[in-house]
Amino acid sequence: MIQIDDKIVSTDLLTEKFCCDPSRCKGACCVEGNAGAPLEAEEIEILEREYETYKPYLKPEGIAAIERQGFMVVDRDGDYTTPLIGDAECAFSFEENGITLCAIERAYNEGRTGFVKPISCHLYPIRVAVFGNGSVGLNYHRWNICKSACLQGRQYGVPVYRALRTAIVRRFGEPFFQALEEAESLLNRQNDKK
Repeated sequence: MIQIDDKIVSTDLLTEKFCCDPSRCKGACCVEGNAGAPLEAEEIEILEREYETYKPYLKPEGIAAIERQGFMVVDRDGDYTTPLIGDAECAFSFEENGITLCAIERAYNEGRTGFVKPISCHLYPIRVAVFGNGSVGLNYHRWNICKSACLQGRQYGVPVYRALRTAIVRRFGEPFFQALEEAESLLNRQNDKK
């Protein structure tokens, strides 16, 4: 673990390799699991306000799930999460060419909204934990459905944090990303001395 300002960062973000490839995993992170994607409080308001921008891409089952459950649900840990279709599929997902994608992100890519998607999805496989003292922890979440992303990351030599540059800058800012680059460089120099 390293500390950058008020953030405790797992060194796995600097050392483990990752490069998402939905053509291989088929977007399984949107349809697997036991809860929806974590949401920040302000994102719930955005999801409701921007609904008409991404609704055209949603499956009928997704629309029904959102109408029945609302734009968020509270999971068993008391956290806000996206509603689900059935037991695991995100209500905000859709399928194209056999790959599950995010309807919100599709609307963003088409210029229909300024909201990319929930930050927890954008940052994945980084999971963020907020501690009681206000500091933040960033951890690498390992999930077997991301095996192809790990293999591709090793093939190209891309550390987790570099694969998620856009999301990290979106959430924490450019100076934090630059601090991660410096930490990686320092860690590499230390490993070279061994």
